[in-house]
Amino acid sequence: MSVIKQHIVDLSAYKPPLEGRNPQAFTLLDFNERTTPVGHMIKQALHDYIDAGRLQMYPSYGDIAKRLADYSSVCEDQLMITNGSDQGIDLVFRAVSQSNSEAIIPSPSFAMYHQCAKVEAMSIVEPEYTPENGYPLNEVLSSITPNTKIIVVSNPNNPCGTLVSADAISVLAKAAPHAAILVDECYFEYSRETAVSLVNALPNLFITRTFSKTWGLPSLRFGYLISSPENITALCNVRGPYDVNQLAVVAAMAALDNPEYTKEYVDEVMLQSKPILEQWLDGQGIEYWPSRANYLWCFPDNPGQVESFLREQGFLVRPKSYQQKMGLRITVGTCEQTERLITVWGQFVQ
Repeated sequence: MSVIKQHIVDLSAYKPPLEGRNPQAFTLLDFNERTTPVGHMIKQALHDYIDAGRLQMYPSYGDIAKRLADYSSVCEDQLMITNGSDQGIDLVFRAVSQSNSEAIIPSPSFAMYHQCAKVEAMSIVEPEYTPENGYPLNEVLSSITPNTKIIVVSNPNNPCGTLVSADAISVLAKAAPHAAILVDECYFEYSRETAVSLVNALPNLFITRTFSKTWGLPSLRFGYLISSPENITALCNVRGPYDVNQLAVVAAMAALDNPEYTKEYVDEVMLQSKPILEQWLDGQGIEYWPSRANYLWCFPDNPGQVESFLREQGFLVRPKSYQQKMGLRITVGTCEQTERLITVWGQFVQ
Protein backbone atom coordinates (compact mmCIF):
# COMPACT_ATOMS: atom_id res chain seq x y z
CA MET A 1 0.00 0.00 0.00
CA SER A 2 1.43 3.37 -1.02
CA VAL A 3 2.03 6.09 1.55
CA ILE A 4 1.30 8.66 -1.17
CA LYS A 5 -2.23 10.06 -1.30
CA GLN A 6 -4.35 7.81 -3.49
CA HIS A 7 -5.67 10.53 -5.79
CA ILE A 8 -2.08 11.43 -6.67
CA VAL A 9 -1.16 7.81 -7.31
CA ASP A 10 -4.13 7.60 -9.66
CA LEU A 11 -3.12 10.67 -11.68
CA SER A 12 -1.50 10.56 -15.10
CA ALA A 13 1.59 12.72 -15.46
CA TYR A 14 1.61 15.53 -18.01
CA LYS A 15 4.06 14.22 -20.59
CA PRO A 16 4.51 16.50 -23.60
CA PRO A 17 5.86 14.65 -26.66
CA LEU A 18 9.50 15.68 -26.34
CA GLU A 19 11.03 12.55 -27.86
CA GLY A 20 12.94 13.14 -31.09
CA ARG A 21 12.66 16.95 -31.11
CA ASN A 22 16.03 17.60 -32.73
CA PRO A 23 16.42 21.21 -33.96
CA GLN A 24 19.15 20.05 -36.33
CA ALA A 25 16.78 17.59 -37.98
CA PHE A 26 13.48 19.51 -37.84
CA THR A 27 11.99 22.96 -37.97
CA LEU A 28 10.18 22.91 -34.62
CA LEU A 29 6.67 24.31 -35.07
CA ASP A 30 5.02 22.14 -32.43
CA PHE A 31 5.62 23.76 -29.00
CA ASN A 32 4.98 27.47 -29.67
CA GLU A 33 8.63 28.20 -28.97
CA ARG A 34 10.68 30.97 -30.47
CA THR A 35 11.98 29.46 -33.72
CA THR A 36 15.31 31.31 -33.81
CA PRO A 37 18.16 31.33 -31.26
CA VAL A 38 18.45 34.03 -28.63
CA GLY A 39 20.78 36.96 -29.19
CA HIS A 40 24.55 36.80 -28.62
CA MET A 41 24.27 39.12 -25.61
CA ILE A 42 22.32 36.52 -23.63
CA LYS A 43 24.77 33.74 -24.39
CA GLN A 44 27.66 36.05 -23.48
CA ALA A 45 26.05 36.96 -20.16
CA LEU A 46 25.73 33.27 -19.28
CA HIS A 47 29.34 32.59 -20.28
CA ASP A 48 30.54 35.55 -18.22
CA TYR A 49 28.69 34.39 -15.12
CA ILE A 50 30.05 30.85 -15.39
CA ASP A 51 33.58 32.09 -16.05
CA ALA A 52 33.38 34.32 -12.96
CA GLY A 53 33.50 31.18 -10.79
CA ARG A 54 30.20 31.75 -9.00
CA LEU A 55 28.31 28.51 -9.60
CA GLN A 56 29.16 27.30 -6.09
CA MET A 57 27.13 30.17 -4.61
CA TYR A 58 23.43 30.28 -3.82
CA PRO A 59 21.42 32.53 -6.14
CA SER A 60 21.47 36.27 -5.56
CA TYR A 61 18.65 37.87 -7.52
CA GLY A 62 19.63 41.53 -7.36
CA ASP A 63 17.04 43.95 -8.77
CA ILE A 64 15.38 41.55 -11.21
CA ALA A 65 11.97 41.99 -9.53
CA LYS A 66 12.21 45.78 -9.87
CA ARG A 67 13.28 45.47 -13.51
CA LEU A 68 10.30 43.26 -14.26
CA ALA A 69 7.95 45.51 -12.32
CA ASP A 70 9.10 48.49 -14.39
CA TYR A 71 8.65 46.45 -17.57
CA SER A 72 5.14 45.43 -16.46
CA SER A 73 4.08 48.86 -15.13
CA VAL A 74 3.42 47.61 -11.60
CA CYS A 75 5.05 48.18 -8.21
CA GLU A 76 7.86 45.91 -7.11
CA ASP A 77 5.82 44.52 -4.22
CA GLN A 78 3.18 43.37 -6.72
CA LEU A 79 5.54 40.93 -8.44
CA MET A 80 7.45 37.74 -7.65
CA ILE A 81 9.78 35.71 -9.85
CA THR A 82 8.99 32.04 -10.43
CA ASN A 83 10.50 28.90 -11.91
CA GLY A 84 8.76 29.33 -15.24
CA SER A 85 5.13 30.43 -15.31
CA ASP A 86 4.23 26.81 -14.44
CA GLN A 87 5.41 27.39 -10.88
CA GLY A 88 3.32 30.54 -10.60
CA ILE A 89 0.27 28.63 -11.81
CA ASP A 90 0.95 25.80 -9.36
CA LEU A 91 1.45 28.20 -6.45
CA VAL A 92 -1.95 29.80 -6.98
CA PHE A 93 -3.72 26.43 -7.16
CA ARG A 94 -1.93 25.22 -4.02
CA ALA A 95 -2.62 28.42 -2.11
CA VAL A 96 -6.37 28.65 -2.76
CA SER A 97 -7.49 25.02 -2.76
CA GLN A 98 -9.58 23.81 0.17
CA SER A 99 -11.80 20.83 0.91
CA ASN A 100 -14.41 20.31 -1.85
CA SER A 101 -12.84 23.05 -3.98
CA GLU A 102 -13.88 23.53 -7.59
CA ALA A 103 -11.82 24.89 -10.47
CA ILE A 104 -13.38 26.34 -13.61
CA ILE A 105 -11.04 25.63 -16.51
CA PRO A 106 -12.57 26.34 -19.93
CA SER A 107 -11.66 23.71 -22.49
CA PRO A 108 -9.61 23.06 -24.54
CA SER A 109 -6.65 24.57 -22.76
CA PHE A 110 -3.16 24.07 -21.34
CA ALA A 111 -2.81 20.70 -19.61
CA MET A 112 -0.91 22.12 -16.61
CA TYR A 113 -4.08 23.75 -15.25
CA HIS A 114 -5.74 20.36 -15.01
CA GLN A 115 -2.61 18.79 -13.54
CA CYS A 116 -2.42 21.40 -10.77
CA ALA A 117 -6.13 21.09 -10.01
CA LYS A 118 -6.01 17.31 -9.84
CA VAL A 119 -3.00 17.31 -7.52
CA GLU A 120 -5.12 19.38 -5.12
CA ALA A 121 -8.07 16.98 -5.59
CA MET A 122 -10.24 19.78 -6.98
CA SER A 123 -13.37 19.16 -9.01
CA ILE A 124 -12.99 20.59 -12.50
CA VAL A 125 -15.75 22.33 -14.46
CA GLU A 126 -15.00 22.71 -18.18
CA PRO A 127 -17.17 25.09 -20.22
CA GLU A 128 -16.11 24.99 -23.87
CA TYR A 129 -14.50 27.58 -26.08
CA THR A 130 -16.10 27.94 -29.51
CA PRO A 131 -14.72 29.46 -32.72
CA GLU A 132 -17.74 31.77 -32.88
CA ASN A 133 -17.86 33.08 -29.29
CA GLY A 134 -14.36 32.40 -27.97
CA TYR A 135 -14.10 32.33 -24.18
CA PRO A 136 -17.39 30.94 -22.75
CA LEU A 137 -17.97 33.87 -20.38
CA ASN A 138 -21.67 33.27 -19.74
CA GLU A 139 -21.14 29.57 -19.09
CA VAL A 140 -18.28 30.32 -16.71
CA LEU A 141 -20.40 32.84 -14.82
CA SER A 142 -23.27 30.36 -14.51
CA SER A 143 -20.83 27.70 -13.24
CA ILE A 144 -19.65 29.73 -10.23
CA THR A 145 -20.62 28.24 -6.86
CA PRO A 146 -19.53 28.88 -3.27
CA ASN A 147 -16.99 26.07 -3.76
CA THR A 148 -15.36 27.74 -6.77
CA LYS A 149 -11.82 28.62 -5.70
CA ILE A 150 -10.14 29.35 -9.02
CA ILE A 151 -11.21 30.43 -12.51
CA VAL A 152 -8.67 30.16 -15.30
CA VAL A 153 -8.32 32.69 -18.10
CA SER A 154 -5.59 31.59 -20.50
CA ASN A 155 -5.02 34.81 -22.38
CA PRO A 156 -4.60 34.20 -25.26
CA ASN A 157 -5.62 30.59 -24.93
CA ASN A 158 -3.56 27.61 -26.01
CA PRO A 159 -4.37 25.92 -28.40
CA CYS A 160 -6.92 28.21 -30.02
CA GLY A 161 -5.33 31.64 -29.53
CA THR A 162 -8.55 33.25 -28.23
CA LEU A 163 -8.24 36.50 -26.29
CA VAL A 164 -10.37 37.61 -23.32
CA SER A 165 -10.97 41.33 -22.76
CA ALA A 166 -10.01 43.13 -19.56
CA ASP A 167 -13.70 44.00 -19.12
CA ALA A 168 -14.65 40.31 -19.15
CA ILE A 169 -11.89 39.51 -16.64
CA SER A 170 -13.22 42.26 -14.38
CA VAL A 171 -16.72 40.80 -14.62
CA LEU A 172 -15.40 37.37 -13.58
CA ALA A 173 -13.43 38.76 -10.65
CA LYS A 174 -16.41 40.69 -9.31
CA ALA A 175 -18.79 37.77 -9.82
CA ALA A 176 -16.53 35.45 -7.81
CA PRO A 177 -14.75 37.54 -5.15
CA HIS A 178 -14.17 34.34 -3.16
CA ALA A 179 -12.17 32.77 -6.02
CA ALA A 180 -8.78 33.42 -7.58
CA ILE A 181 -8.93 34.65 -11.17
CA LEU A 182 -5.81 33.19 -12.76
CA VAL A 183 -4.89 35.04 -15.96
CA ASP A 184 -2.09 33.28 -17.82
CA GLU A 185 -0.36 35.82 -20.06
CA CYS A 186 2.51 33.65 -21.26
CA TYR A 187 1.99 34.97 -24.83
CA PHE A 188 1.72 38.61 -23.70
CA GLU A 189 4.42 39.97 -26.02
CA TYR A 190 2.53 38.55 -29.01
CA SER A 191 -0.96 39.73 -28.05
CA ARG A 192 0.09 42.98 -26.28
CA GLU A 193 -3.11 42.65 -24.24
CA THR A 194 -2.91 42.49 -20.44
CA ALA A 195 -5.05 42.63 -17.31
CA VAL A 196 -2.33 44.41 -15.33
CA SER A 197 -4.40 47.61 -15.09
CA LEU A 198 -6.94 45.67 -12.98
CA VAL A 199 -4.55 44.47 -10.29
CA ASN A 200 -4.98 47.44 -7.95
CA ALA A 201 -8.77 47.16 -8.02
CA LEU A 202 -9.17 43.36 -7.91
CA PRO A 203 -7.58 41.61 -4.93
CA ASN A 204 -8.43 38.16 -6.32
CA LEU A 205 -6.53 38.64 -9.60
CA PHE A 206 -3.32 36.71 -10.35
CA ILE A 207 -1.36 37.16 -13.60
CA THR A 208 1.39 34.79 -14.70
CA ARG A 209 3.98 35.41 -17.42
CA THR A 210 7.06 33.66 -18.76
CA PHE A 211 10.35 34.14 -20.57
CA SER A 212 9.81 30.82 -22.37
CA LYS A 213 7.98 32.08 -25.47
CA THR A 214 9.01 35.38 -27.07
CA TRP A 215 12.20 35.73 -25.03
CA GLY A 216 13.31 32.24 -26.09
CA LEU A 217 14.42 30.86 -22.71
CA PRO A 218 12.19 27.82 -21.98
CA SER A 219 15.16 25.61 -21.08
CA LEU A 220 16.14 27.96 -18.23
CA ARG A 221 12.63 28.09 -16.64
CA PHE A 222 12.00 31.71 -15.73
CA GLY A 223 8.70 33.46 -15.18
CA TYR A 224 6.95 35.89 -12.87
CA LEU A 225 3.61 36.46 -11.17
CA ILE A 226 1.75 39.74 -10.64
CA SER A 227 -0.91 40.30 -7.97
CA SER A 228 -1.68 42.45 -4.94
CA PRO A 229 1.17 42.93 -2.41
CA GLU A 230 -0.75 40.86 0.14
CA ASN A 231 -1.07 37.96 -2.29
CA ILE A 232 2.60 38.16 -3.27
CA THR A 233 3.65 38.02 0.38
CA ALA A 234 1.43 34.99 0.98
CA LEU A 235 2.68 33.14 -2.10
CA CYS A 236 6.29 33.78 -1.08
CA ASN A 237 5.44 31.82 2.08
CA VAL A 238 4.82 28.80 -0.19
CA ARG A 239 7.67 29.24 -2.66
CA GLY A 240 11.21 28.27 -1.65
CA PRO A 241 13.87 31.01 -1.34
CA TYR A 242 16.01 29.59 -4.15
CA ASP A 243 13.43 28.06 -6.50
CA VAL A 244 14.65 30.17 -9.43
CA ASN A 245 18.10 29.25 -10.66
CA GLN A 246 20.76 31.95 -11.04
CA LEU A 247 21.44 31.33 -14.73
CA ALA A 248 17.78 31.99 -15.51
CA VAL A 249 18.03 35.37 -13.80
CA VAL A 250 21.29 36.21 -15.59
CA ALA A 251 19.66 35.44 -18.94
CA ALA A 252 16.49 37.36 -18.08
CA MET A 253 18.49 40.42 -17.08
CA ALA A 254 20.43 40.29 -20.35
CA ALA A 255 17.15 39.93 -22.25
CA LEU A 256 15.66 42.98 -20.53
CA ASP A 257 18.85 44.90 -21.33
CA ASN A 258 18.46 43.99 -25.01
CA PRO A 259 14.72 43.91 -25.79
CA GLU A 260 15.18 44.63 -29.49
CA TYR A 261 15.92 40.97 -30.33
CA THR A 262 12.48 40.06 -28.97
CA LYS A 263 10.61 43.00 -30.51
CA GLU A 264 12.08 42.34 -33.96
CA TYR A 265 11.16 38.66 -33.79
CA VAL A 266 7.62 39.36 -32.55
CA ASP A 267 7.05 41.96 -35.26
CA GLU A 268 8.16 39.55 -37.97
CA VAL A 269 5.98 36.73 -36.65
CA MET A 270 2.82 38.73 -36.01
CA LEU A 271 2.94 41.38 -38.73
CA GLN A 272 4.49 39.45 -41.61
CA SER A 273 4.76 35.70 -41.20
CA LYS A 274 1.39 34.97 -39.61
CA PRO A 275 -0.60 36.89 -42.27
CA ILE A 276 1.28 34.90 -44.94
CA LEU A 277 0.20 31.60 -43.37
CA GLU A 278 -3.37 32.80 -42.79
CA GLN A 279 -3.66 33.92 -46.42
CA TRP A 280 -2.42 30.55 -47.65
CA LEU A 281 -4.82 28.62 -45.39
CA ASP A 282 -7.68 30.83 -46.61
CA GLY A 283 -6.71 30.10 -50.20
CA GLN A 284 -6.74 26.37 -49.52
CA GLY A 285 -10.10 26.52 -47.75
CA ILE A 286 -8.55 25.19 -44.53
CA GLU A 287 -10.42 26.35 -41.43
CA TYR A 288 -8.51 27.73 -38.45
CA TRP A 289 -9.30 29.52 -35.20
CA PRO A 290 -8.65 33.27 -35.14
CA SER A 291 -5.53 33.64 -33.00
CA ARG A 292 -3.86 36.49 -31.14
CA ALA A 293 -0.72 34.47 -30.46
CA ASN A 294 2.15 32.93 -32.45
CA TYR A 295 0.25 29.83 -33.53
CA LEU A 296 -2.72 28.78 -35.61
CA TRP A 297 -4.94 25.80 -34.86
CA CYS A 298 -6.11 24.59 -38.24
CA PHE A 299 -8.27 21.71 -39.46
CA PRO A 300 -7.18 20.30 -42.82
CA ASP A 301 -8.66 17.21 -44.39
CA ASN A 302 -6.66 14.14 -43.39
CA PRO A 303 -4.73 15.91 -40.59
CA GLY A 304 -2.88 12.73 -39.61
CA GLN A 305 -1.54 12.34 -43.14
CA VAL A 306 -0.60 16.02 -43.29
CA GLU A 307 1.26 15.78 -39.98
CA SER A 308 3.15 12.67 -41.11
CA PHE A 309 4.06 14.23 -44.46
CA LEU A 310 5.32 17.43 -42.83
CA ARG A 311 7.36 15.36 -40.38
CA GLU A 312 8.94 13.44 -43.25
CA GLN A 313 9.84 16.77 -44.84
CA GLY A 314 11.44 18.11 -41.66
CA PHE A 315 8.60 20.05 -39.96
CA LEU A 316 7.09 19.19 -36.58
CA VAL A 317 3.55 20.43 -35.83
CA ARG A 318 1.25 19.48 -32.94
CA PRO A 319 -1.94 17.42 -33.35
CA LYS A 320 -4.74 18.76 -31.13
CA SER A 321 -8.35 17.57 -31.15
CA TYR A 322 -11.58 19.52 -30.62
CA GLN A 323 -14.93 17.78 -30.18
CA GLN A 324 -13.49 14.56 -31.62
CA LYS A 325 -12.15 16.47 -34.63
CA MET A 326 -8.39 16.42 -35.06
CA GLY A 327 -6.56 19.62 -35.92
CA LEU A 328 -2.95 20.75 -36.18
CA ARG A 329 -1.58 23.53 -34.01
CA ILE A 330 1.19 25.21 -35.96
CA THR A 331 3.71 27.59 -34.43
CA VAL A 332 4.35 30.60 -36.66
CA GLY A 333 8.05 31.20 -37.17
CA THR A 334 9.98 33.56 -39.40
CA CYS A 335 8.85 34.49 -42.89
CA GLU A 336 11.47 32.19 -44.37
CA GLN A 337 10.30 29.26 -42.24
CA THR A 338 6.66 29.94 -43.10
CA GLU A 339 7.37 30.13 -46.82
CA ARG A 340 9.19 26.79 -46.66
CA LEU A 341 6.31 25.24 -44.72
CA ILE A 342 3.80 26.44 -47.30
CA THR A 343 5.93 25.13 -50.16
CA VAL A 344 6.20 21.68 -48.57
CA TRP A 345 2.54 21.54 -47.54
CA GLY A 346 1.57 22.60 -51.05
CA GLN A 347 3.28 19.47 -52.38
CA PHE A 348 0.97 17.36 -50.23
CA VAL A 349 -2.11 19.30 -51.34
CA GLN A 350 -1.24 18.66 -54.98
